Amino acid sequence: MDWDKLRIFHAVADAGSLTHAGDVLHLSQSAVSRQVRSLEESLDVTLFHRHARGLILTEQGELLFDATKSMVKRLESTAARIRDSEDEIFGELRVTTATGFGTLWLAPRLPKLYAKYPGLKIHLMLEERVLDLPMREADVAIRMKEPNQADLIRRRLMNIRMRLYATPEYLAQSGPIDVIEDFSQHRLICQNTAAAQVAAGASLTQKILAYDIPSLLTVNNYFGVLQGVLSHLGIGVLPDYLTEDFPNLVRVLPEVESGEVPVFLAYPEELRTSKRVAVFRDFVTEEIFAYRKQQRELELVKS
Repeated sequence: MDWDKLRIFHAVADAGSLTHAGDVLHLSQSAVSRQVRSLEESLDVTLFHRHARGLILTEQGELLFDATKSMVKRLESTAARIRDSEDEIFGELRVTTATGFGTLWLAPRLPKLYAKYPGLKIHLMLEERVLDLPMREADVAIRMKEPNQADLIRRRLMNIRMRLYATPEYLAQSGPIDVIEDFSQHRLICQNTAAAQVAAGASLTQKILAYDIPSLLTVNNYFGVLQGVLSHLGIGVLPDYLTEDFPNLVRVLPEVESGEVPVFLAYPEELRTSKRVAVFRDFVTEEIFAYRKQQRELELVKS
């Protein structure tokens, strides 16, 4: 099979449109269409069902698209390894993590990494869905549980817990909360227990919701929960790593917390020698070390 035709087929299948694929490939729609038809003729199959709304892959087209996706991922991986053979650290690094951790912990620390390696192009993919690292949907993942995919290098970074926080302004206005039953006088801010989140957070929220809570605000990520808390709307269920960057938050009901949630960094075995992955891994490890040290110092002060 002609690789150039396969490349064009892949772009069309990925875009679902001859026009959009032509824009990506910098080719006219007619040129893209000719190449796809030529590939279909050479294989003696129909690869697309053609509709007014666009193109839909046939069963044979799906099989070929699966193959071209693997080929493209391998080529991207090879290109990355070639770039990493240079001494200079540059190029794109695709990092996936949960929305809360990415926005509240990771992103605020990235200026330090860019200061050391200005040639890096970090693409943050913040979502609760676990991306497939071996298939190169991302280069590095930071997740709130140990990855179970094969052929991954993984490192446990730290443990976190979900706890209850509020602002001094909210507590001054709404009154203290001494026992969990006092939630009948307060508003809870949390994720819906059916939303994608760590199991420990959902379990803690469910436990609190079992009490009589007259007012509730649910948000589908911890960034939104934090904004609600900072706006003095109520008491929020939040991860404890926020205490470093938001020291004015007051912990409420210290005896109420989730179980430990492990945080793992993982990347594909084939990126073991990647310099971009190495500098990102070392940067995150150093930041975690500094965070742990500060937490220990705070605990000593409190004791």
